[in-house]
Amino acid sequence: MPNDQVVLRFSEVSFNYGETRPILDEASFSVRKGSKLALMGQNGAGKSTLFKLIMGELKPVSGSIFRTPPEATVGIGRQVIPPEQLDLTVRDWFAGTFASVPYNLDKRIAEALDAVSLRTELTKTLRRHSGGQQARLLLAYAIIQDPDILLLDEPTNNLDQEGIDHLTGFLMLHEKTVIVISHDADFLNAFTDGVLYLDVHTRKIEQYVGNYLNVVEEIAERIERERAQNARAEAQIRQKKEQAEVFAHKGGKLRSVAKRMREAAAEAEEGMVEVRREDKTIRAFDIPAQEFPPEFNGKVLEITRVGVIRDGEPVSRDLDVTLRRKSHVLLSGPNSSGKSFFLDAIHSGQAGGVKLGDGVRVGYYRQDFSFLEPDKTAFDLLDGVMMQKDEQKLRSTAAGFLLDGKVLASRVGSLSEGQKGLLLFTSLVLMRPGLLLLDEPTNHINFRHLPVIAAALDAYEGALLMVSHIPDFVSKIRVDETIDLGKV
Repeated sequence: MPNDQVVLRFSEVSFNYGETRPILDEASFSVRKGSKLALMGQNGAGKSTLFKLIMGELKPVSGSIFRTPPEATVGIGRQVIPPEQLDLTVRDWFAGTFASVPYNLDKRIAEALDAVSLRTELTKTLRRHSGGQQARLLLAYAIIQDPDILLLDEPTNNLDQEGIDHLTGFLMLHEKTVIVISHDADFLNAFTDGVLYLDVHTRKIEQYVGNYLNVVEEIAERIERERAQNARAEAQIRQKKEQAEVFAHKGGKLRSVAKRMREAAAEAEEGMVEVRREDKTIRAFDIPAQEFPPEFNGKVLEITRVGVIRDGEPVSRDLDVTLRRKSHVLLSGPNSSGKSFFLDAIHSGQAGGVKLGDGVRVGYYRQDFSFLEPDKTAFDLLDGVMMQKDEQKLRSTAAGFLLDGKVLASRVGSLSEGQKGLLLFTSLVLMRPGLLLLDEPTNHINFRHLPVIAAALDAYEGALLMVSHIPDFVSKIRVDETIDLGKV
């Protein structure tokens, strides 16, 4: 339980990237020792930037950030392992967390891995771990530091339900301060006692007490009150302006009445509440399926053999699955069973026992976005997937995914992980694929968007092969067949 001691305080902190990307504007808040807080905010609002400010990786333009005591430590579980670190061994990677490598490093690694329920060899490179295993490694990387303030950035991404349950239990028992960015509402609701809300429009941070779902409801009710208040004010303003026009045309002393009416209307306009534009939801969309010529044999993807992981070693299993148009197949199995490796091999053309139909265009949502070119602009990425160039259609489609002109002009590497996910869905709409390969398509996506995405995937008329550990999301999508790599 939190106590009255403040462990972290922001005092009128302002921060911006250059002149065009303000993130915080004199934001103030405090965090009590032992608090478990969710950090909320629209995709691209700057949640990960706030973590970097807490870590000291970024410095505020003005204002101050205090830790109590000043030597209080901060550890972070990031969303992804940096590409340049993927060839490190597990032992070398964990050693990098310490200024001076401790004599009992292997013991501390073992304890951290046990906390996230992961067994692996210390000499194994990070690259050889599945997405789910890498997610657990990232958590262990933060835990091994035993920080006074633990920051977790989308910690449930790529975790199966067992992993999520294990992490939830750990956080419920954890006695130190935790701040979590996550779009998994049920996960957050299980252990949080408050919310920090980063408003992308006011660039302030509001603080709420209560479990996650109650706070979300409180924010929604506040928005409705503000809208109702503004609706009443707008009606009064219209009435005063109409009366002012009537009196102004009557002339004489009534002109002074008209002036007072206009002044009253202007004062009422200034007093209107700026309604919070809470996380917008993406527009409903369709992913158009590729049209095939009459001579196409109907087989989009044939799978006669699949590679799986058993006890850490790759093995092959015979299979007889054919995906045609409108075939929706779920690829399931526990973390580290080889699901992501299989989808990646299909996309790269390296999967043995798999035959892609002639001329089939493949749309791929890879869980870590590592195939996106970081130095390319978002606009150029989308333009490159279009079969017929149409800038107006590109911009209109992107706007439906909350990607405006400023985002389209930005480098892909500078976008938030949530924006990268929406960028990928935009590209899928524009490319008209015949086959969709989706590896954890809920990763990094605001939970408000998920019903819209599920509806689009459910209606998709091409072939679909998907991995997802979110049962509620999967339940909204038509699934014709399931391939369970844990059982084949």
